[in-house]
Amino acid sequence: MADPRIIDVELDERTILWRSADIEQERRIAIFDLVEGNHFAPQRVHPDGYAGPYRVALSVEEGRLGIHIKREDGTPLETLVLGLARFRRPIRDYFAICDSYFQAIRQSTPQQIETVDMARRAVHNDAAELLVERLAGKIEVDFDTARRLFTLICVLHIKG
Repeated sequence: MADPRIIDVELDERTILWRSADIEQERRIAIFDLVEGNHFAPQRVHPDGYAGPYRVALSVEEGRLGIHIKREDGTPLETLVLGLARFRRPIRDYFAICDSYFQAIRQSTPQQIETVDMARRAVHNDAAELLVERLAGKIEVDFDTARRLFTLICVLHIKG
């Protein structure tokens, strides 16, 4: 019986050079929320009919995202490699707006925080839509899953 969802997520720690407490909190929340509720259905049919649940490991090498998909028992199923060129600007914009948001939390009025947060969500939503589009035909994901995956892709891009 199909169970198209992620039950575990790992990030390639070699890729992450540095992260602040704020970013670490975002990473923890994204992984928790992703595992709690997601739709993740690779479109390749496996000979034995395996259709989830999945363990996923994410890595970034040479400007490409590696999505390493494993069975529930940890045995490898497939690796999807996705070029990240179209994500450069959304990642850069997301980092910039997150910096503004974290600064606003510390020193701005509630109305100013809300304004920055709305802009942050808009950038995040646009990037999630791009991810859904780029995964089409490869992995079917819902919007919330794409949002959380985009957060983790950003964490993998932190250079210090």
